Amino acid sequence: MKVLVTGASGYLGGRLCRALLNQGYSVKAFVRRTSDLSSLPPPNFDGSFELAYGDVTEYRSLLDACSGCQVIFHTAALVDLWLPDPSKFISVNVGGLKNVLQAFKEAKTVEKIVYTSSFFALGSTDGYVADENQIHPGKFFCTEYEKSKAVADKIALEAAAEGLPIVLVYPGVIYGAGKVTAGNVVARLIIERFNWRLPGYIGSGNDRYSFSHVDDVVDGQIAAMNKGRLGERYLLTGENASFKQVFDIAAAITKTKKPWLSIPLPLVDAYGWISVLVSRIITGKPPLISPPAVDVFRHQWAYSCERAKAHLDYKPRGLSEGLSEVLAWLKSLKLIKY
Repeated sequence: MKVLVTGASGYLGGRLCRALLNQGYSVKAFVRRTSDLSSLPPPNFDGSFELAYGDVTEYRSLLDACSGCQVIFHTAALVDLWLPDPSKFISVNVGGLKNVLQAFKEAKTVEKIVYTSSFFALGSTDGYVADENQIHPGKFFCTEYEKSKAVADKIALEAAAEGLPIVLVYPGVIYGAGKVTAGNVVARLIIERFNWRLPGYIGSGNDRYSFSHVDDVVDGQIAAMNKGRLGERYLLTGENASFKQVFDIAAAITKTKKPWLSIPLPLVDAYGWISVLVSRIITGKPPLISPPAVDVFRHQWAYSCERAKAHLDYKPRGLSEGLSEVLAWLKSLKLIKY
């Protein structure tokens, strides 16, 4: 079986490509010509791994890439909490999905789509733990990224209702070794914490997220291809915890001191506005903290993965195990010391 992976050069996509190859699948990695391909193996002569160049926003290149493939893993997404041009979120995250669905209809070989969405598509869970039955209310969005994923989710569910063979998976906050990207926010915050650029906890510690180790998500994606029910949603989430707990676990693992203060969200918000200003005028790079990111911290995002456990044999690891790996990886790269 040959599978097409969109977003193959990304943090999650690269791990997915390698796992699929290790399990004997032929993989076509859909990448842009400007992409960093360091997380991917080189193309080989037997055709089990090949590169297809293009962009999910360019329909013709996507359709050409579908040729000969039986499954599309649509993992391509613009993942960030703030960008100077927010319209890019809709262009990539919504327009890209629309192009994948249209390419499925026009291509003659594709039999199934595994669409990787995000917990943001379901909305916040202030005071409770949500499951796959939650639909984003669509009344308020912390970030333009959240809005784009909620809009795309509605489109994917409509496609499933029309009979398209699509399985939807929703990771939590993805973390793990591999790449320090905007999508690997846990690694980025740990780097800031251990280099004393983030001197304490963010907020009161009442935030709550569902943390997903990247390799667990990959296992869940492949299981969704093999075992997932068409039209079904699966939360590929994990342990629900606050970033205060993440920092405390990291301190325990490294035998270092826990942060000794909590930074009030209004102060973090002010820092976020300054960071955005610096990004616009000086660096041109997305800031680690922005006002939309602070809005995310004001809510809880806790979810249950019981359906994935039952249907996909999904087995998420705990934070202590996952963070031990991340900390050792960051230390090996000399990005942190302990």
